[in-house]
Parts: sequence; structure tokens; C-alpha cells
Amino acid sequence: MGRVVHFEIHASDPERLAGFYRELFGWTVQKWDGPMDYWMVMTGDDSTPGIHGGLMRRHGDAPADGQAVNAFVCTVDVDDLDATIARATMLGGSIALPRQAIPGVGWLAYIKDLDGSLLGLMESDESAA
Repeated sequence: MGRVVHFEIHASDPERLAGFYRELFGWTVQKWDGPMDYWMVMTGDDSTPGIHGGLMRRHGDAPADGQAVNAFVCTVDVDDLDATIARATMLGGSIALPRQAIPGVGWLAYIKDLDGSLLGLMESDESAA
């Protein structure tokens, strides 16, 4: 628990930005076959240290509470999403995007830390719907 397991890049034009990251770093960016408009980002071979991520369409010009973010967000694996959100808010953080299902993957929420920086929290659960 507590390990960064995923990042997300939010983009106004995901296809264009996918090309940018392919050319810049040699990343593989592939449209996901799931129920969301999402691209999987493979940053390298699994035998080397690092994490993979995703790229998604930005909604709006700036992040607003309760809406998807438009940033480069890391997501941390947690055992209990609700307990982690409760602890974060007790410590002075706030909820940026409430708990939501990522079908077949798990439960996701975004919080803001004490400086307003965004952080994704993911509880794995293949039965999430």
C-alpha cells in the first residue's frame, strides 16, 4: 500500500499528445478497449524500474472540484479508498473528485493535498462497476 502505481496525463487533444509522448520518450500509447475514452501509456519494458500510465481527454480549461483534472497526476495504490479519503481530509486535505468506479479495474478518487496539488487514489477491485 502507498506505492505510486499509475499516472495520468490530461489533454485537450489526446491523439495529438499521444504522438508527442511517442516521439519524445518512445512510449507506446494505445487506445483502451474499455468503456471510457482512454489511452494506455506504456513507458518502457516491464523488466526495468518505472510505472505505466494513461492519457485522457481534458474536460474544460481548468480543473474544477468534482470534475476530471487537467494535469499530470500520479495515482497511489491503497487498500481501503474510503478510509484513505477520510484520513486525508482529517489531515487537512480535500476531495477533488469523489469515489468513482473504473469498471473492471477498481475505485478511484482524487484528493488535494495541503498545497492544493492533486493525487489519485486507487483501490483495486475487478468487480467495480
